[in-house]
Amino acid sequence: MASIRISWASGSVIADLQPGPTVTRLLAALPCESTVSTWGEEVYFSLPVAARPEPGAQQVVDPGTVCFWVEGSALALPWGRTPASRADECRLVCACNVLGRVRGDPAVLKSARDGETIRVDTI
Repeated sequence: MASIRISWASGSVIADLQPGPTVTRLLAALPCESTVSTWGEEVYFSLPVAARPEPGAQQVVDPGTVCFWVEGSALALPWGRTPASRADECRLVCACNVLGRVRGDPAVLKSARDGETIRVDTI
């Protein structure tokens, strides 16, 4: 299992990742920086990673799931409802590769703001 730190001006999270093709590509691209975008209660940001949908890709995930949006080449980190959600679920824009989980309370992600720089490093 690999772990990464995702940090922005007002916070950071550690995420534990499960082995797989997208995780391998992600780790090879680190460290890197990007720009935060938000979509409801989800932070996402593009990365220099190309991937294909993997078996087990999901659209509805638990809060704190680390996802890779293949079509957007972006890491997606939901902690609550998005504009696509039904009831209280975390629903991504489409099925995404599930890479792992954020340690602790994923609601810390709500302090990340659109346009802010975000950095991803291995630890």
